[in-house]
Amino acid sequence: MSGHTETHPEIVVVSAQEPKASTPEPGLTRKVLAYTDKLFLVEHSMRKGWVGTLHSHPHEQAVYVVRGHLEVRSAGKFFEVRTGDSFVVRGGVEHGARALEESLVIDAFTPMREDYV
Repeated sequence: MSGHTETHPEIVVVSAQEPKASTPEPGLTRKVLAYTDKLFLVEHSMRKGWVGTLHSHPHEQAVYVVRGHLEVRSAGKFFEVRTGDSFVVRGGVEHGARALEESLVIDAFTPMREDYV
């Protein structure tokens, strides 16, 4: 392709070679998946009853609920999400969640979360 320069090769994370999961807070397990400097994929597993700390970050965040049931607070409003649902949190918006059931989500952030690696 003329005019196209590849700056980053594809990054593939094979589950058997994933880094060990971290536990950033009780009831929450995090696995960092594939990422570049502009896009970051992570898996979060929450135990039933987990309550996440309200927080904000400059990253745009898209969330896909693989399984489970969460109550989400974003910009002072509450909503519930279940298996198959997805939502977006804009950068700078205070948000948090609690697990109404054992839950697993995939989060995509842009740009990458340097604080997670």
